[in-house]
Amino acid sequence: MRFVTAIFVLGSLSAIPAFVDARQDHQPSVDTRGAKVMGFDQTLTLHHFFLFTDGGAIDVSVKNPSDVTNRDAIRSHLPHIAMMFGSGNFEAPLLVHDSKNVPGTKTMAARQDAIRYQYVETPDGGRVDIVTTDEEALAAVHAFLTFQISDHKTGDSTTVKAR
Repeated sequence: MRFVTAIFVLGSLSAIPAFVDARQDHQPSVDTRGAKVMGFDQTLTLHHFFLFTDGGAIDVSVKNPSDVTNRDAIRSHLPHIAMMFGSGNFEAPLLVHDSKNVPGTKTMAARQDAIRYQYVETPDGGRVDIVTTDEEALAAVHAFLTFQISDHKTGDSTTVKAR
């Protein structure tokens, strides 16, 4: 839920609303918690989340291809995430997003046997492919990834596409 505070600036003829995001400090907090949980600098890396007809993907890469420190940290973190998620453990996103209920995670944990998580190394980082044929699990995966797109402010599409 997004909270917005309205401030009215008085002009000569009318009041003009100006909106200030009451959660403007939220993104730096996500980045700070993310760096602690994930082990790499959030400002030097890019997160992308993709929704596919059979699941989705989490893709993380370094902004600078010569940044081997963060690239290697990504490559260390993502296989661990694939293993954790595969066992129904979603503690990492709960910590990053400072939430007890990241959308989709409860169902993804309950339907863990119906979802496959596979780590793939990419030139500048890595990706976790998420695959399922289970309709309930698929809806949860899409809810989870859509939340990630919003909270990480990636600008990624929420349109479901073929892989």
